[in-house]
Amino acid sequence: MTDVTGASVDVLHTLFHSDQGGHEQVVLCQDRASGLKAVIAIHSTALGPALGGTRFYPYASEEAAVADALNLSRGMSYKNAMAGLDHGGGKAVIIGDPERIKTEELLLAYGRFVASLGGRYVTACDVGTYVADMDIVARENKWTTGRSPENGGAGDSSVLTAYGVFQGMRASAQHQWGDPTLRGRKVGVAGVGKVGHYLVEHLLEDGAEVVVTDVREESVRRITDRFPQVVVAKDTDALIRTEDLDIYAPCALGGALNDASVPVLTAKVVCGAANNQLAHPGVEKDLADRHILYAPDYVVNAGGVIQVADELHGFDFDRCKTKAAKIFDTTLAIFARAKEDGIPPAAAADRIAEQRMSEARRA
Repeated sequence: MTDVTGASVDVLHTLFHSDQGGHEQVVLCQDRASGLKAVIAIHSTALGPALGGTRFYPYASEEAAVADALNLSRGMSYKNAMAGLDHGGGKAVIIGDPERIKTEELLLAYGRFVASLGGRYVTACDVGTYVADMDIVARENKWTTGRSPENGGAGDSSVLTAYGVFQGMRASAQHQWGDPTLRGRKVGVAGVGKVGHYLVEHLLEDGAEVVVTDVREESVRRITDRFPQVVVAKDTDALIRTEDLDIYAPCALGGALNDASVPVLTAKVVCGAANNQLAHPGVEKDLADRHILYAPDYVVNAGGVIQVADELHGFDFDRCKTKAAKIFDTTLAIFARAKEDGIPPAAAADRIAEQRMSEARRA
């Protein structure tokens, strides 16, 4: 069902009436010459200009793209708040297969649309976009981060994203087993692309036993060529059923924790880099009922946004790494708040983030 504009009524209901809505602005962008179709969603600027990456993905429909932009931008508001950044939440999605339609002309057109927002939205890399792409976007838009060092940027944010997830995992181990080391723990990593392969390095250095899977064979091969001790599961379903798995790290796309995966998950801790891991709000209770500790995704994967936010003020890697290391303490604080309030960790993190945003609006 659609309204007079042709937009999905379900999408408009999400935007204006549901708990997943509440967005300040959603921009639909089209440049016929380059083939660009994009959605820019600004969820909140209560803490400052909205900051979030650009996802380039072959969505099944325009409605799916809009829904993803809404969900991802809302998540960025909470992520930035929990990371202590003076930024609100925003996200952009470009519709299409980047392997087929990504061109310089398309990226330049996208940059012009972002620039037209006058700094309300600051963009960066996400799934399907890379440092080289942001260098192109920056030619038309000064509010671009994730650029190469040669072009005044900080480079690949995956490095600190993985580092932050590792710190969140250490905190999870501390809470669950009383020791922050991963030594001797069996960790399953689903998705070993931009972030996942850096996470595997941290885990192996800390003495963990690692099992991986990825839909891209070349990504798995890159891991096993360097680290032959890593075990490979045939797919994610096999990975989450691995015997004696201690920790599950979803590091691909969202929705990994759902009604099908949670009942068969063997791990006692979930801590990964993927955004929007909970398929629906009830999943966090399902995890708690099975006594599975969940480290909220937008808290532990904030290392990348910490890095790109710092780029706006003159990038310093050591300063960023110090900030990302604090994800360990933030994660422990969330677990403590969850225990105190008698709620799942995801709900505790939301409460803390919402409190910071609410206080900023009143200031």
